[in-house]
Amino acid sequence: MGRPAGFKVRSFIMSGAGKTIFVTGGAGFIGSAVVRQVLRETDWRVVNIDKLTYAANTDSIPEGEGHPRYHLAVVDICDAAALDGLFSIHAPDAVMHLAAESHVDRSIDGPGAFIQTNMVGTYTLLEAARRYWSELAAGPKKDGFRLHHISTDEVFGSLGPSGFFSETTPYDPRSPYSASKAASDHLVRAWHHTYGLPVVLTNCSNNYGPYHFPEKLIPLVIIRALAGESLPVYGKGDNIRDWLFVEDHARALRLVLEKGAIGESYTIGGHNERTNLQVVEAICDLLDELAPDGQGPRRRLITFVSDRPGHDQRYAIDADKIGRDLGWKPQESFETGLRKTVQWYLDNRAWWQAILQRGYKADRVGLGRGRP
Repeated sequence: MGRPAGFKVRSFIMSGAGKTIFVTGGAGFIGSAVVRQVLRETDWRVVNIDKLTYAANTDSIPEGEGHPRYHLAVVDICDAAALDGLFSIHAPDAVMHLAAESHVDRSIDGPGAFIQTNMVGTYTLLEAARRYWSELAAGPKKDGFRLHHISTDEVFGSLGPSGFFSETTPYDPRSPYSASKAASDHLVRAWHHTYGLPVVLTNCSNNYGPYHFPEKLIPLVIIRALAGESLPVYGKGDNIRDWLFVEDHARALRLVLEKGAIGESYTIGGHNERTNLQVVEAICDLLDELAPDGQGPRRRLITFVSDRPGHDQRYAIDADKIGRDLGWKPQESFETGLRKTVQWYLDNRAWWQAILQRGYKADRVGLGRGRP
């Protein structure tokens, strides 16, 4: 496949005996965990395709600096010509698609970016992958190629007090973010059934762990509690999420990429349901133990604020299929994973302080001001 006119090749050398994978959004939270694991534990070559938006951070991949099997391509997945060029140059064996706008509150105030990246970007990537795959010569390279689309459990809507999301749960998205991700899931399935593009899909529960951008609940609470600031909890704090340690998720994603059945989807969860209030209280208690401030229990900082529009009540994942078919299970409980996470933020203040120093402010968004 020829390179598109105007595409500029950056001079570099990637070495390594293993296969080459594209990771879109590899400088984001989950994507960077995948990249770190791949560089540490495999001989694969990694091309990280990332637009480097506000939530991306190349410092989240310390292994990548000067690594012979790593290349960062600063490319928007909506740029078809640039994607075609990357496919032509690197001839990947697989694509792991994680690039997405993912903050629900931001999607309420500004849905346009979510439609563009999550829907148009996924379409553009699918077409680039289809062009590349269709022109591969018959043989092991073509037979082994696959595109792994990584999505969220939020596409399934909201659960009542019982039951679980599974691979057969009907879609019922409730926010602009989840609707855009649901649309991307449907596009991926359509490209498989219509064009034969070899795909696998996964839908995960809420991730947490090191290198999590400070706008999300767990890192936000850690950072604000360390500063002695109020800890805002939406509504009564009784919304329930199933928490999945990001390194466990990255292991599951690699397993699905290698062994998942073409055309199948897998739901991935941590089996760790907690209310938001329970999460915040657990963080406060860990900080009191690991970094006491002498001012009393940090639970004193908890404040209840008005809920966000369309706040889903409960998410929970049935991960039996990936366990039964692929042998995956999480290694971390919520207690062990949260302790590791809090300790990481204590030990790596320079990482998150640099984000704050660049001007990021965790002002509240998602109150519906973007609605007409």
